[in-house]
Amino acid sequence: MTRPIPLQKGDRVVLRPQPGGDVFDLALAGRTAVVSSIEQDLEGRRYVAVIVDDDPGVSIGPRRPGHRFFFAEGEVERLGPANAATAGAGLRTILVAGIGNIFLGDDAFGVEVAQRLSRRELPDGVRVADYGVRGFDLAYALADDPDHVILVDTYRRGEPPGTVYVVEPDLDELDQADPEASIVDAHTMHPLGVLRLARSMGAPLRHVLLVGCEPATLGPEQGRMGLSEPVEAALDQAVGVIESLVARLRTEAELSPATPTSP
Repeated sequence: MTRPIPLQKGDRVVLRPQPGGDVFDLALAGRTAVVSSIEQDLEGRRYVAVIVDDDPGVSIGPRRPGHRFFFAEGEVERLGPANAATAGAGLRTILVAGIGNIFLGDDAFGVEVAQRLSRRELPDGVRVADYGVRGFDLAYALADDPDHVILVDTYRRGEPPGTVYVVEPDLDELDQADPEASIVDAHTMHPLGVLRLARSMGAPLRHVLLVGCEPATLGPEQGRMGLSEPVEAALDQAVGVIESLVARLRTEAELSPATPTSP
């Protein structure tokens, strides 16, 4: 019987914390990481120290290598050729949809982000589109049943202008909405209104995220073209956030078997 090869520093792994463990460890379930060392406590128990992919500290430099997390050897799974052979098997499409009215100041945020993303090299299966105020077009795109949807739009939460958020809408609330809430205005587009319309058209809406930015100028009473300085400065950050989300969603799909659909 062939014994498994022990984990070593530099191995890439996926984290599989045991149920009932530390809440912070459980929050990292399914994430990929790199082994930084193998540790042993005074009682002889071995632990794997890892640096999680996408940890902000990783890119700062050699003096700030990122936070280390410790897992039992049975809670990490080495990534190898078997994982690569199934890469992408669980993922079909990711739709990134820019939303906004270019004539209403910072409402053009989503449009500008989509345009920047469209000029970058993105993985297969990722589609970026500028929908502007074309709510019906976006609803039809959602009805095509992408695996993941990332909406990009302005979003007010009372933070300083230019603050970028990632929000996961509660899709269960769509079924409780007033039918009139599904009406789409030809001159504006409200993300939840479009989601309601798409749901009424039979779109499954499997997973939706909103990448939003706190606006400084917004609405017809402040009608003007061009982004404010803080929102303009947040464009590259938003692009980076979306690229990180795409990478995470693809990694999760590679590590999870495809879910068969009902006939």
